[in-house]
Amino acid sequence: SVIGASLLWVGWFGFNAGSALASNELASTAFVNTNTAAAAAGVAWMALDWMVNKVPTMLGVATGLVAGLVAVTPAAGYVTPLSALLIGMLAGVACFFFVTKVKAWFGYDDSLDVFGVHGVGGIIGALATGLFATKSINPAGADGLFYGNAHQLWIQFLTTAVAMLFSAIMTFLLYRLVD
Repeated sequence: SVIGASLLWVGWFGFNAGSALASNELASTAFVNTNTAAAAAGVAWMALDWMVNKVPTMLGVATGLVAGLVAVTPAAGYVTPLSALLIGMLAGVACFFFVTKVKAWFGYDDSLDVFGVHGVGGIIGALATGLFATKSINPAGADGLFYGNAHQLWIQFLTTAVAMLFSAIMTFLLYRLVD
């Protein structure tokens, strides 16, 4: 698990920084943001593991860092490193909560915590982009709520809701098809 998470972490640099399609300042920012969010989410998960379960685990740290990678992906080329730190911390906390508490409350089957980490982390990342995006990092983007553009948060919310609705409908239809 640790080797797999480490490979994901290294590979994610190519994914996020490589999206700039150049070796430039934007790629460097995406690289730094990717690393920062992953580390912050791993540490946040570890701290919660320690507080709630009385012992931090390497699997928890690995799961947390994947949550951070997922959450920072939409924002990697649009936010500051401090914002990436906050996104990672938020993802670590929220994903920990979904994996350890919400799944048990609702009793849904998520043996690999895909929804708790990727679903929740992706939602957080999409919405956080609407909060923290700044044209000072990427002039081709838009400012987010904290930089004076509340409409960007609305766009991020709306597209996240549409993606969730589409996924739910298609999952239901595919389930019915194979039932």
